[in-house]
Amino acid sequence: MLRGIYTGANGMISQEARMDAIANNLANVDQTGYKRDLTIFKAFPDMLIRRINDDGLGIVPTGSYDTMPLVGKIGTGVEVNEVYTLFDQGSLQRTENSTDLALEGRGFFVVRTERGERYTRNGAFTVNQEGVLMTHNGDPVLGENGIIRLQHNNFMINERGEVLVNNAISLDPRDPVSMTGNSWQDPQVIDRLRIVDFENIREIKKEGNSLYRETPESGPPLPPREVKVLQGFLEKSNVNVVREMVDMIEVQRSYEANQKTVQAHDQALGRLINEVIR
Repeated sequence: MLRGIYTGANGMISQEARMDAIANNLANVDQTGYKRDLTIFKAFPDMLIRRINDDGLGIVPTGSYDTMPLVGKIGTGVEVNEVYTLFDQGSLQRTENSTDLALEGRGFFVVRTERGERYTRNGAFTVNQEGVLMTHNGDPVLGENGIIRLQHNNFMINERGEVLVNNAISLDPRDPVSMTGNSWQDPQVIDRLRIVDFENIREIKKEGNSLYRETPESGPPLPPREVKVLQGFLEKSNVNVVREMVDMIEVQRSYEANQKTVQAHDQALGRLINEVIR
């Protein structure tokens, strides 16, 4: 009976962890570049049940053999194995903002933080007063040559991630520049966005604010195989609200089932102590 209580309690704890992941997904459904988390469980090893009141030893001329019959197997519950991040491509939203960037394919932008280099899919960038391309948290975006410095509204980023500026004309920062047309003459490549990928992408860890960090299991950052940079777009989260709500209902029902299991075993244990033993 105690084993049944432990098994039900483990199920409740596991479903609570799953609910935390679902709640986090729903809370970040509007977060640019957010990737959905999925809770993965694993079962404890099953145990064989034998009848212990029977003589478990049979004697034959050549030796002995086990006669204790098997009743079956009993499960011992589940536990959370890992919280797995699904890096499926999110849908692209056109913004027409020159500092908004999206990645189509596998890859991450590289930003510099106080804790070192971090990686993100959130391309909602901005340009500060010093002309530095940075995140909304104030972390500069890195190119292959370091921090990227731009002139307001006088730059363009192509699909290869190359940062181009227009040296043919001088503009007031308040005047918008068309990214196409005759206004762009003799563009100059000043840098290229640093975009990286990982050999074992599932092992990188979230740090909040759409940032990821590498781990020994993920390996060092590598050049991406195929990735396209889209200027004037943002990648939305890959969270499906309907799917998350269905999963939430499933978690609630599984939690209640485990709860009833614990209550049933507790009542049976109470009757055993108060009625049978006494």
